[in-house]
Amino acid sequence: MSDSSFQGFGKEALPFLKALGFHQNRDWFHENKKLYESELREPLIALVEDASAALKRADIPLYGQRKTSLFRINRDIRFAKEKHPYNTHVSAVLTRTGTKKDTGGVYMHFGPDKSFLASGLWFPPGPQLKAMREQIVAREKDFLKLATTLEKGGLRIGADHMVTRVPLGFKGVTDETLLFWLKHKSFIVERELTAKLIGSPNLVAEIVDFAKQVKPLMEFIWRATDPLREDDGHA
Repeated sequence: MSDSSFQGFGKEALPFLKALGFHQNRDWFHENKKLYESELREPLIALVEDASAALKRADIPLYGQRKTSLFRINRDIRFAKEKHPYNTHVSAVLTRTGTKKDTGGVYMHFGPDKSFLASGLWFPPGPQLKAMREQIVAREKDFLKLATTLEKGGLRIGADHMVTRVPLGFKGVTDETLLFWLKHKSFIVERELTAKLIGSPNLVAEIVDFAKQVKPLMEFIWRATDPLREDDGHA
């Protein structure tokens, strides 16, 4: 556990990340590592732990841990065209297993350009995407209802990444509304966060509120993808 509860990210958190974008070298980072630890990493750990406790009280089956839920500030540049060694944001995820290898959790992203919460299914591998599409066909009314409810609450499932043709295995579907959803390659909703909020303890309550709102979407995804987890022995 962290030594203190989450009080908000430090005032130098976002300026540090912005500066890191200009100083993409190890010497600068190590010279300023104490600032990174105090303003970003330690508050992020406290946020993950406090949000986990609050979600448990709200009976939402998501949690995180410092060793398994935080994403590294160091970028994996082995196969990347862009070779800058550091991310200019910090992030973590809350899932049913407390790890990054689960679907339908809450992703938290904090950066100088944009901070947000997200949930859903992000570019899933083929079997998971097929299972999600099959679930949409099998429970069309339920899915359309939850998508409408989310949108009324300000959370629209993004349509930025879609295929142009009817996916293989769904050629018999003719309904245009259903086809629109089947052509999605991701099923993600986002809630943007203000700089004022991420510097406040109120961010914990915001995460819980977001998780409550997206719970029907998470449950739909789990129902679609959990049989694949069981087949892989990860139930």
